Amino acid sequence: MARRLVGSLLAAIAALGMTTAPAQAAVDFTGIVALDNCSGSVVRTPTSAPSDKALVLTNGHCVSLLKAGEVRVDQPSTRSFSLRDSTGQKELRKVYATKLAYATMTGTDAAFYQLSATYAQIEQYGSRALELSAAHPVAKRDIRVVSGYWKRIYSCQIDGFVHQLKEADWTWRDSLRYTSSCNTIGGTSGSPIIDNASGKVVGVNNTGNESGARCTMNNPCEVDAAGRITVRKGINYGQQTFDFVSCFGAGTTLNLALPGCKVAKP
Repeated sequence: MARRLVGSLLAAIAALGMTTAPAQAAVDFTGIVALDNCSGSVVRTPTSAPSDKALVLTNGHCVSLLKAGEVRVDQPSTRSFSLRDSTGQKELRKVYATKLAYATMTGTDAAFYQLSATYAQIEQYGSRALELSAAHPVAKRDIRVVSGYWKRIYSCQIDGFVHQLKEADWTWRDSLRYTSSCNTIGGTSGSPIIDNASGKVVGVNNTGNESGARCTMNNPCEVDAAGRITVRKGINYGQQTFDFVSCFGAGTTLNLALPGCKVAKP
């Protein structure tokens, strides 16, 4: 983990000025951003409006190595992000945060920045926000992990889910385990995990076991419901994101008191 620091309905949607991922997505770098030390993506919820301020999804540890139990909410920020074109090779422009809406490494490893730009403006820049899936991801589905930092797309499947993933002082629940071809490296932290069929974001890439050590920094271990520990050297992981859909209300505003919002709270 720390190594990654380094028809009609369509017509109606079009009339609103928002585009959505096609039913069969060709995953590219649309909506992808690069941070100074990580990767990320411009994301929206299924109900986000064109006039809403856009969100960037990345890892909590791309903000800083947050303590276990620490949750940051609504903190001012001026962090910049490089918005990539669909090939990943060109910067469309810089976009800037106005605040860190949410960040934690407790239960999950995720952060959301709110930008000064709206979703409509992101489209004017030549890109488009990726939609967060409101459903739990499915095992054996083809996924793409898209890194804006390295301008690289990793292709694999969701191998399964981990009851608890433990790394040093942190514990994450219901983590996604990749099949071995997603051999993500430093700088890929915060990359969106995209379901290849729907084009929707189902998770955020965050860690991998580098040397086969047990439950240590850069060497997470799996803990099942009975407490049994498994170490998988060379295997990488991400954190699901569907839980967050219930935490954003009108105006894509974070509201941790909303029904169904089950993420860690301050």
